[in-house]
Amino acid sequence: MHRTPRLFLFAAPLAAVPGRAVAAGMPQLNVHDPLLIGQVAWGAVIFAGFYVVLSRSALPRIERVLSNRRTRIQNDLDIARRAKAESDRASAELLSTRHEAAAQARANVERIQNEARLSAETHARETAKRLEAEVANAEARIAQSREQALSSLPAIATGTAQNLVSRLIGEQDEQTVASAVKRASA
Repeated sequence: MHRTPRLFLFAAPLAAVPGRAVAAGMPQLNVHDPLLIGQVAWGAVIFAGFYVVLSRSALPRIERVLSNRRTRIQNDLDIARRAKAESDRASAELLSTRHEAAAQARANVERIQNEARLSAETHARETAKRLEAEVANAEARIAQSREQALSSLPAIATGTAQNLVSRLIGEQDEQTVASAVKRASA
C-alpha cells in the first residue's frame, strides 16, 4: 500500500507536461522535442511500476484462479471418465446378465415343455391303459351277456314256438315242441 502514494508523486509532474506539448501540435510525433525523452522515460517507469504492481498482486491471483479452474476442470474430467468407465462396465454387466437371464429362461421353458410333454405322454398312456381295461371289461360283459342270451335262447324259442303252435293248432304239446327246438338248434 505504501507504493501507491509514490506512484501519485510521479504522476503529478506528468500531468503538467501535456499542457505545453499540446500547444506545439502533436508532440508525441516530434522526436526533436526534449520532452519526448522524458515522456518515454516516464512511460517506461509507469509501465514498470504497473508491471510490478500487477505481477505482485493481481497476476498471482489470476494465476491462482486459472490454476484452480484448470485443476477443477481436470478433476471433473477425471471424475467424468471414471463415471463413464463405471457406466460402461455396468452396461456390459447388465447386458451379460440379460443374456444369462434369457438363456436361463429359455432353458426353463424347454424344461417345462419337456416336463409337460412327458406328463401328457404319461397321462395318455394311463388313459389308454384305462380305456383298454374298460374295453376289455365291456367285451367280457358283452360276451357274458351274449352267453346268457344264447343260453336262454332255447327256452325263449321253446316258449315262442309253444305259443305259436297253441294259437295255430290250439293244442299244447310241450315235449314235442321242445324236442323240435333242440333238433333245430343243434
